[in-house]
Amino acid sequence: MTYSICYSDELTSVTNEAPEPGLTRIETYLTEDEALNRACRLLNEGTHHTISVLDSSGNALCGVRLQLKLGFSSE
Repeated sequence: MTYSICYSDELTSVTNEAPEPGLTRIETYLTEDEALNRACRLLNEGTHHTISVLDSSGNALCGVRLQLKLGFSSE
């Protein structure tokens, strides 16, 4: 199964305008662990505020499961 990371190089507008075509990046990884590690690195950079992790069926990994896998927890 492959996993994809989708993110934008630009911050989305506060007016909720659609991002310009061509600014969305998609990276594909062979394992979930690789994809989650890349997503975590992008978040840690602080320049990408919208990141999606998708499985091979196109379903987005989200919610508490994703937060825990990326190392986030409530303290």
